[in-house]
Amino acid sequence: MFRFFLRKLGYGILVLLGVVIVIFLLFNVLPADPARLTLGQRTDLTSLENVRKELHLDKPKGIQFLLYLNDLSPLGIHTRQELKESLNGVALFGTGGDKALVLKTPYLRRSYQGKKDVWEILMEALPGTLVLALAAMIFATVAGIALGILSAVKQNTWMDTGAVFASVIGISAPSFFTGIVLAYVFGFVLTDYTGLHMTGSLFDIDPFQGRILNIRNLILPAITLGIRPLAIIVQLTRSAMLDVLNQDYIRTAYAKGLSSRVILYKHALRNALNPVITAITGWFAELLAGAFFVEYIFGWKGIGKVTVDALEKFDFPVVMGAVLVTAGIFVIINLLADLLYSIIDPRIRLGN
Repeated sequence: MFRFFLRKLGYGILVLLGVVIVIFLLFNVLPADPARLTLGQRTDLTSLENVRKELHLDKPKGIQFLLYLNDLSPLGIHTRQELKESLNGVALFGTGGDKALVLKTPYLRRSYQGKKDVWEILMEALPGTLVLALAAMIFATVAGIALGILSAVKQNTWMDTGAVFASVIGISAPSFFTGIVLAYVFGFVLTDYTGLHMTGSLFDIDPFQGRILNIRNLILPAITLGIRPLAIIVQLTRSAMLDVLNQDYIRTAYAKGLSSRVILYKHALRNALNPVITAITGWFAELLAGAFFVEYIFGWKGIGKVTVDALEKFDFPVVMGAVLVTAGIFVIINLLADLLYSIIDPRIRLGN
């Protein structure tokens, strides 16, 4: 089990390293000058050179990449001045001179626009994305399993046909298109009846009361984000339930006189949930990455909206940091899912 964990962890680290390489290469071939983005268009050459030196832009690309890796690594070599001014960590021991081996939070550098630490910006936005993804997954799971069961039990009826047809539309429709339609219809045209708004975040700011929790703003973006996984869960549940309901032990249970409700929920559903659980764990990671445009459409404060806003302002450190944080969450969730599967079914780790 420990070797299986180390192997999967190694794969995850290689994936993150690949992401770091791609991000560095992508954002270092752009024509924009980071120093000028930091200081603005109207600045003197001396200030530009100082910022280029501070951002290591005066060094070869290979050295810049190694310095970027050193910043991202939880263990890195830094000066004590950097530790005091920029890093959130502790010095383990000195390496000679003013430098020390530092255990730290990954340093994603600073925003070009607000000069704020990128890690701090993303950690402020992350709870909003997690809440949105969790709400969307709960909606998709509950509604998807219910519709899948209904579709299987009422096979070849209008309910079955309607559920399958709706799931196909849900899979086919892009999230940004669904979001625009829902926002316009329920947040604008029918807002007097629904009480919903086109945009809004989890907390509203009141000049007198401060931050006020507003759950209503979560409804439309959560439904938008949850439609695609809901459609997948409907089809998986329907297919698995139909397979289980045709098993011999189900017919035996009916022959013993057990009620349909007991057979359906206690025997059939329990054995049909394995592929659904697999889909749920995989889709939760997908939702974290797929929330970008949904957050932007609904004005939901999360990593997605922060990233799109940063792209509009050419604030590349925020964009790079957002991609890395999202990739890290993706790897962690998949690692936890692999461990869960290996505990449930030992054949998985033996086969690897």
